[in-house]
Amino acid sequence: MKSILSITFLSIMLLSCENKENTTSLESILSSGETEQINAKRIDLVAQQQILAQQIKQIDTKLSELNPDKNVPLITSFITKKEAFNHFLELQGNVTTKQNLVLTPEMPGILTQVLVLEGQKVSKGQLLATVDDGGLAQQRAQLQIQTDLAKTTYERQKRLWDQKIGSEIQFLQTKSNYQSQQELLNQINRQLAKTRITAPFSGVVDDVITEQGNVVAAGQSQIIRLVNLSDMYIEVDVPERYLKQVSKDSKVEVEFPVLGEKVDTKVRQTGSFINPANRTFKVEIGLPKTKNIIKPNLTAKLKINDYSNNSALLIPQSIISENASGEQYIYILKDKANGKATAKQVIITTGETQGDVIEVISGLNDNDEIINEGARSVKDGQVVRVMK
Repeated sequence: MKSILSITFLSIMLLSCENKENTTSLESILSSGETEQINAKRIDLVAQQQILAQQIKQIDTKLSELNPDKNVPLITSFITKKEAFNHFLELQGNVTTKQNLVLTPEMPGILTQVLVLEGQKVSKGQLLATVDDGGLAQQRAQLQIQTDLAKTTYERQKRLWDQKIGSEIQFLQTKSNYQSQQELLNQINRQLAKTRITAPFSGVVDDVITEQGNVVAAGQSQIIRLVNLSDMYIEVDVPERYLKQVSKDSKVEVEFPVLGEKVDTKVRQTGSFINPANRTFKVEIGLPKTKNIIKPNLTAKLKINDYSNNSALLIPQSIISENASGEQYIYILKDKANGKATAKQVIITTGETQGDVIEVISGLNDNDEIINEGARSVKDGQVVRVMK
């Protein structure tokens, strides 16, 4: 090695000395303006250039022999192992509940009473507010008196008829009159019931929207919002291409970014209808009973487990290349010895991805050693050095 460097140094020194002389003679030749001398000088310089190129090539060849690892690429590797792989479909949904209702009156009038406060817990059937009945109570009292009289008359006439006293027409008339009065009473009772706003289910008064004393319209004026947080769920639209993968009892990871909370749950129901507008179907995801910090309309990030493989071969996506035919390939190591190995190109078929890794369906075997760092700089059959 030292002798080669000495020869190279001497050649450079001689060439430097010759260059000084040549520079002087070249200037004189060029200044002479004689074509023959200039052409002869050019031929001489070309010959010197060829000699130097040949010498440099010889030096490079010798250096390669003395340092054979100079052009061997350095790579890192890993060994494939079968492991569990779970693929998740990531979507965004909203928390909702079927028991989230704004109550409206069935009868127009003045809101005479609001009997609850915001945040108050109420039971099913409990009276929450009343609307002015417009005199229906007085009409009911009068009808009640008339109905009682008709009932007494009917019962007396029935006793006489049972004893074969009186005419049948009198009995039928008193019976018809009593039934008619009873129906009128029932009708006015139903009307009066519409002046009462009661809780359709047990829950919490979330908001008292209209205050006492306001005039309200039937079916339009919002009086009270009643919410039951004991049976909340998440509703999400899932693309139709996942119809087979997402089913009842599929595992779901739920994250509430605003709260910093995570919940593990399952799909409790899948829709049977494909929305033609966006080609999705509805999925309901149950929420276990948690703290009251989870509210309706809260945004949730969902990871639905749509594919699992307990013995998958996983590799980084970054090491995969593609040939002109569109086939994917990677490099594995063969004939490994003394820190060196041969790179072998392997065509693979890939499946699902999750994060930075991808599942290899075919082309790899368990315990294959795969080139990781440096995978894109090697060639098939090339000798590589494996870094520890």
